[in-house]
Amino acid sequence: MGFLRKNKASPQEERGIVLFSDTQDALKAEKILKKTGCSIKLVAPPPKIRKGCDLAVEFDLMEQTSIERELFENDVEILDIISLNTESQKPLEVVKVTNFGDTVLVRSANMKITFNRQTGSIVNVSGGGCPDVPYLHLQMIDKKLTEAPKPRDLGYTLCALMLDKAYEESINIYNREQ
Repeated sequence: MGFLRKNKASPQEERGIVLFSDTQDALKAEKILKKTGCSIKLVAPPPKIRKGCDLAVEFDLMEQTSIERELFENDVEILDIISLNTESQKPLEVVKVTNFGDTVLVRSANMKITFNRQTGSIVNVSGGGCPDVPYLHLQMIDKKLTEAPKPRDLGYTLCALMLDKAYEESINIYNREQ
């Protein structure tokens, strides 16, 4: 009966991350794996195990074989796959939320979007150092979250991707409060 699991492992012990040498591979992997229905999330790898770029894909270890196969078949270069089994290996959340009463600031990496909680109007877009940030700001400011263009559709940089993550979370928050 040694094959039966006596103690259920914590969710942290059942997660892993895929590390990539560059951001483009991490973004490509996220897109491919989401299309296949894998339970994944784009995260920042913990500093102690970070290699290559500052993005990784967190996944359920039960899906490791299929994830490796999908990435191999789609020519995505994997730097490493690591099982997350200690608190020091816990991935860092990419998106953080700060409530300021009437407004909510949602931050993803260095990109921030602030919106009015009641109206859903975007009051500020800032952060990052990419050349498309001023353009993203101009295209989104003073628009309702539900009417603003998706940053991912407007920009081509990591800043646009991170702003898109903040934008999606902003929409989720706004919709929950309505």
